[in-house]
Amino acid sequence: MMKLLPTSTAGSLPKPSWLSEPEKLWSPWKLENDALVEGKQDAMRVTLAEQQRAGIDIVSDGEQTRQHFVTTFIEHLSGVDFEKRETVRIRDRYDASVPTVAGTVSREKPVFVEDAKFLRGQTNAPIKWALPGPMTMIDTLYDAHYKSREKLAWEFATILNQEARELEAAGVDIIQFDEPAFNVFFDEVNDWGIATLERAIEGLKCKTAVHICYGYGIKANTDWKKTLGSEWRQYEETFPKLQKSNIDLISLECHNSHVPIDLIELIRGKNVMVGAIDVASNAIETPEEVAATLRKALQFVDADKLYPCTNCGMAPLSRTVARGKLDALSAGAEIVRKELAAQKTAA
Repeated sequence: MMKLLPTSTAGSLPKPSWLSEPEKLWSPWKLENDALVEGKQDAMRVTLAEQQRAGIDIVSDGEQTRQHFVTTFIEHLSGVDFEKRETVRIRDRYDASVPTVAGTVSREKPVFVEDAKFLRGQTNAPIKWALPGPMTMIDTLYDAHYKSREKLAWEFATILNQEARELEAAGVDIIQFDEPAFNVFFDEVNDWGIATLERAIEGLKCKTAVHICYGYGIKANTDWKKTLGSEWRQYEETFPKLQKSNIDLISLECHNSHVPIDLIELIRGKNVMVGAIDVASNAIETPEEVAATLRKALQFVDADKLYPCTNCGMAPLSRTVARGKLDALSAGAEIVRKELAAQKTAA
């Protein structure tokens, strides 16, 4: 049985400087061919050791095996032309040059399964593995073939389900789908976004999660956040339907955000990964700051369903800052565990 308030990260952790340029999001690899494979495996060993040292309970690969949280998966699919690029608006926030969907998309072979097997061989701890969600995938491409966001999302959901089933067979305990697009395209989320996500998890026996956040701490995201007003109520648009979905865990950005914490009441009954670490700041939280965020969340999440986590990935941060934040997350969760134990004893 997993201990109370099990900690984890939302996704990425900084890569070692010998693998890619530090403190730069989506930096190119410094190695090639067999050296790159070996380098990625070494990086997984390093990031696993850092999570274990900090006392993180549910570990991950820290996304050491991918350059980009979406396109690294898409690179392994057929039907997408990476040479033919178009400029599109990403999540109605910023323009980017993206690959083109030029034909029927399909998965010819597993993408991350060998990496997951490698990580499974390094630890007995529960493993969480992140995949891009269908809606976020379609928002990172120019579609010249299906010409329908919904149709392409259903195609990707089927492909993701194939990958997820093999990740489960490789020993992954929690499969997380990253869906920052859920904070933007509310009508589509409710019309078919959650349905495509449920297609992606179909038949899985392991735990499943969806990560909905306000993004990495990059300028495009921090500038967007400034336009959202004093209260960020975007979660309110999709929580009622997510509460009824088959997704087991919902991963949210809570610390240093303007999200009214009481919105979590709308998903009462779900397991909630409460983001208690701000990834848009180099300031390292104190354990007490982490504990304060968790205490607020406990008003709306039962203790046995609360998973302390980071707001988003920490790839753009320095390794020193990321280590400090992991330590704070673990220590803050322990403070609240002890408080809950004392309350139980007193009762």
